[in-house]
Amino acid sequence: MNIKITETTVEELDVLTELFDQYMVFYKKPSDKNKYRSYLKERLQNKEAIAYLALDDNTSNPAGFVLNYHSFSSVSQGEIVILNDLFVVPEYRKKGIAERLINSAFDLAKQVGAIRVDLGTGKDNATAQRLYEKIGFVKDEDFYAYSYTIRNN
Repeated sequence: MNIKITETTVEELDVLTELFDQYMVFYKKPSDKNKYRSYLKERLQNKEAIAYLALDDNTSNPAGFVLNYHSFSSVSQGEIVILNDLFVVPEYRKKGIAERLINSAFDLAKQVGAIRVDLGTGKDNATAQRLYEKIGFVKDEDFYAYSYTIRNN
């Protein structure tokens, strides 16, 4: 199997949206391709995110994606790449594709001069946690993450 990793353009939005919809369903969100397409299109057009697609060169089938955002650390005085979303289609899992997509985030971080790549995953996603730790990610033991939801209704 020959997998090609490429930066996603707006022209590939339909492929990215299909994968993103599967990703959202995995995280127990409703399937809503129109909503997700609009969200992704805005992120890509506004240069607020950089996504990479993994495509099967033999079949042209999409195998996965990674979606990255940029942020900054005041304490570290540097830019951070946030590896926010990572998804590999079930039949392509355990073939090294997730690691290659993560490496594309590392390459992006080097290109922009970022000081690190951060990510988060579900506490129950042991498979992802093992992969991240194998690659060299370190679980934060110093800080707790908190969120406050703003309701716009």
